[in-house]
Amino acid sequence: MEWFQAIILGILQGLTEFLPVSSSGHLTIASTLFGLSGEENLTFTVVVHIATVCSTLVILWKEVVWIFKDMFAKQSWKSYSGLNDGTHFAINILISMIPVAIVGFFFKDTVEAIFGSGMLIVGIMLLVTASLLTFSYFAKPRQREEISGWHAFIIGIGQAIAVLPGLSRSGTTIATGLLLGNQKEKLAQFSFLMVIPPILGEALLDIKDIAEVGFATAMNGISPLALGLGFIAAFVTGCLACRWMINIVKKGKLVWFAVYCAIIGIFAITYGCLH
Repeated sequence: MEWFQAIILGILQGLTEFLPVSSSGHLTIASTLFGLSGEENLTFTVVVHIATVCSTLVILWKEVVWIFKDMFAKQSWKSYSGLNDGTHFAINILISMIPVAIVGFFFKDTVEAIFGSGMLIVGIMLLVTASLLTFSYFAKPRQREEISGWHAFIIGIGQAIAVLPGLSRSGTTIATGLLLGNQKEKLAQFSFLMVIPPILGEALLDIKDIAEVGFATAMNGISPLALGLGFIAAFVTGCLACRWMINIVKKGKLVWFAVYCAIIGIFAITYGCLH
């Protein structure tokens, strides 16, 4: 992997992790066009995913501090209603992790074996993402002030399904939350914070795979400079995309991303069928 390829892939990861257009799908498309494959992609993917987690923590640091302050503040743990708002938020994040944890630990390899990560499946899933975004844009349910535990679980199911390459994680979770009638601003914050534990968990599993093949083997074909540039590119663009996406969700302008996903999806399907 050349340094300029690392920068381009890092920018793609940083932007598409938060924008509802599928980071895995875009990385697959770009890697295919660059002719990249094998362990170097795995190592690079771990690095840029950690970069986007860092960008989330930077942009939403106030919300993170609020959650931890409320969790350790005085409150009644005898009943759910006696807990602080920040504690409710943290519990909802834990609830949302249940479906993705089940899929990640028990079915991830099966899903990847069945569907693969080629251009054809990526294109199809991008069209599914476009459909979800379009449906959530035209559906106008009454917005709820708070995300309930039940809704957090359903949104978590959406995140678990988004393990499919080309199906946007942020797009699926935000669209699911909007269809359930949740308040836009809180939904965007919840969607970006709920993804941190699964990304870190997936990174740990990938690090385990890297350790099995050996660090030297995993680094074959990618230099420390390329990894560093990829991390910086993903972090900087991730910060910009995270802040931008929160504002976009508030305004409800997700339909334009549906158009984009449809165009890229058709390109990926065409490329996959021709090659």
